Amino acid sequence: MDIKSLSDKLKANIGKVIIGKDDVIEKIIIAALCSGHVLLEDIPGTGKTTAAKALAKSVSCDFKRVQFTPDLLPSDVTGLNIYDRRENEFRFRPGAVFTNILLADEINRATPRTQSGLLECMEERQATIDGKIYPLKAPFMVIATQNPIETQGTFPLPEAQLDRFLMRLSMGYPSRENELSVMDEHASKSPIDSLEAVASAEELVEAQKYIGTIRVSEAVKEYILDICTETRNDQSIRLGVSPRGTLALLKASKAQAAVSGRDFVTPDDVKRIAPDVIAHRIIPKTSAVLREGAAAAQRELAVKATESVRVPIE
Repeated sequence: MDIKSLSDKLKANIGKVIIGKDDVIEKIIIAALCSGHVLLEDIPGTGKTTAAKALAKSVSCDFKRVQFTPDLLPSDVTGLNIYDRRENEFRFRPGAVFTNILLADEINRATPRTQSGLLECMEERQATIDGKIYPLKAPFMVIATQNPIETQGTFPLPEAQLDRFLMRLSMGYPSRENELSVMDEHASKSPIDSLEAVASAEELVEAQKYIGTIRVSEAVKEYILDICTETRNDQSIRLGVSPRGTLALLKASKAQAAVSGRDFVTPDDVKRIAPDVIAHRIIPKTSAVLREGAAAAQRELAVKATESVRVPIE
């Protein structure tokens, strides 16, 4: 299967709406190819919601958006059974997770109880309601957003929940030229309204299966493990990358190779994607956080771990 062609089509299509952010778009596509979830952490108005909508329209997938608030209940996300008087029985009303791409907007504004309602869905691709298991549709992807600056009235995601996200990405401000282009594109109407699908949900599922066939040599596997082990040995890090993070880096490296047009992983694939996969899984010591802020410290430590490990030469 030609993953590079599929990736290029998706990137070009989403790029009609999200201008000048090809690197971020590619990484979101990589996450989708890995059946992974993405945490978009950035200030409001940088295109996080639009990116999720553009991906869903590009692959002709069902899309739902949930605005996370303190009064949101787990049943609003997963679903619940409602008693039907006429039929004298309970009927299941599916929640927002019964879709292909779920946008969890401002996820850190919901209470931990509601946040935890997503854990089973993200990891197991199923929801358990009143003891009954309901499988979710394939493909299934959660794209969550949060504002790292605003802390009042928010509930920080616990480490266990962060570990379920394949990547944490940031859109960032556009360049001056790109922002002028955005102004022109949105002069009359939003370009996302006219965006058409360039692939199907079935093609995405097939591509996800193909990613598993990408070859990884023993030397590259050891390189991946060495990077993750380095985070566990760094004196500036209180808690390093978990084995789940090691597997996540392996999957992401395979997808990175596939979108680059190869059926095997190189150390460069690992090095390129590693900081986005492991940074949010690192818990720095207090001194590093006070010096730079949590996200910046995590990113710097992830890059440091990646750069300090010897690259295998085959």
